[in-house]
Amino acid sequence: MRMLKMLILPLVVSSLMSGLASLDAKTSSRLGILTVAYYLWTTFLAVIVGIIMVSIIHPGGAAQKETTEQSGKPVMSSADALLDLIRNMFPANLVEATFKQYRTKTTPVVKSPRVVPEEAPPRRIFVYGVQEENGSRVQNFALDLTPPPEVVYKSEPGTSDGMNVLGIVIFSATMGIMLGRMGDNGAPLVSFCQCLNESVMKIVAVAVWYFPFGIVFLIAGKILEMDDPKAVGKKLGFYAITVVCGLMVHGLFILPLLYFFITKKNPIVFIRGILQALLIALATSSSSATLPITFKCLLENNHIDRRIARFVLPVGATINMDGTALYEAVAAIFIAQVNNYELDFGQIITISITATAASIGAAGIPQAGLVTMVIVLTSVGLPTDDINLIIAVDWALDRFRTMINVLGDALAAGIMAHICRKDFARDTGAEKLPPCETKPVSLQEIVATQQNGCVKSVAEASELTLGPACPHHIPVQVEQDEEPATASLDHCTIEISELETNV
Repeated sequence: MRMLKMLILPLVVSSLMSGLASLDAKTSSRLGILTVAYYLWTTFLAVIVGIIMVSIIHPGGAAQKETTEQSGKPVMSSADALLDLIRNMFPANLVEATFKQYRTKTTPVVKSPRVVPEEAPPRRIFVYGVQEENGSRVQNFALDLTPPPEVVYKSEPGTSDGMNVLGIVIFSATMGIMLGRMGDNGAPLVSFCQCLNESVMKIVAVAVWYFPFGIVFLIAGKILEMDDPKAVGKKLGFYAITVVCGLMVHGLFILPLLYFFITKKNPIVFIRGILQALLIALATSSSSATLPITFKCLLENNHIDRRIARFVLPVGATINMDGTALYEAVAAIFIAQVNNYELDFGQIITISITATAASIGAAGIPQAGLVTMVIVLTSVGLPTDDINLIIAVDWALDRFRTMINVLGDALAAGIMAHICRKDFARDTGAEKLPPCETKPVSLQEIVATQQNGCVKSVAEASELTLGPACPHHIPVQVEQDEEPATASLDHCTIEISELETNV
């Protein structure tokens, strides 16, 4: 756990700065802007779904809200919580934000009325006696019935221990966007951030190898601390059900409905075409490892434009982690419920923003969401040691949320292909040519070879003096790693093998 806490700061800074800086050149186009906006919107929707599900099912227990008089502790107002959120988004000292965060403190102030001593209300004391069991004597007890003085809680600015993750996220995201716009001038710092991100992820990969050894002792120690392990196990089961239900709502209803309303097409047919990729995601628990299969399914089964798929899928594998964001929001509130910790409105908003940002920084490796989970818990001051509770079922939930991540990437490619279909129309700007005539032609007068993207006649290719067989050259756009079309109605291109020659 200490290794994970150590990696929070470099992971957040390097992943956000390098990711957003490298995406800026692509986001200058209409496709890039729409893709990133769509991914951020669906990720935020996933967080909202997770918060709603965990609030309805309440897997951490039936904790009730307590008033100030019942709990003896002041309850922070929603206005103070929202103001703390805004102040933490823009820290005054970036270095201090690495170990402190702004939090309004409430101090009790005794409100005593100014009265003359002669006019002070008399003290009311009730005296009663209780006889002991052997009947030897009676003990007298005095009960003071005088009403206690009125206590007023005054809000004062203050700080609390813990990293201000929200402020660091805002700064890193802004810095990454500005570095991308600087172009070559910002390239050295972008390269440094990319190198730092890769090195941090290698450290994370090493730390993950120690998980099997540490998990046994972490879980064992947590079980020994439990008063009722059976009750905690029941809560953990409800937590897993909450995550799965949230993923089903987001993956089977919200994402397909978005696809249907935008494209006016049947989402079931589209999802059927990517079933192979979803199964691979379930087996590997890695969206990055599933990327080639997803690309193949979109091209062959759903007939998505290759250029759109090449852009949307890699971007989605980097910043679109709907399942991870939903899981982190549910886990944070579940841990708060287990500890009977009441979250205010500002903390829930903080969880929403931090879970969305942390999911962007989550790499496409197995159980990367467990690493970024520490970021979300730190942002609202929840105990990070309680992650041990959810480690036992994380390996199974990780596979389901990876499926949702891959499904979201694929549906995004289908939506972007529909929205940008005119921008990516084939042969855009090409010269309009007359349709092919169907009259018989000789072998020397047809298109036979393609050199440098220009269709030439056989006579020209073999340097024969047969006269101009083709009145004009036809430009052919051939994409790299893609064979040219063999039959087209727009161009007079005919395969030689299809001709019948009499020798």
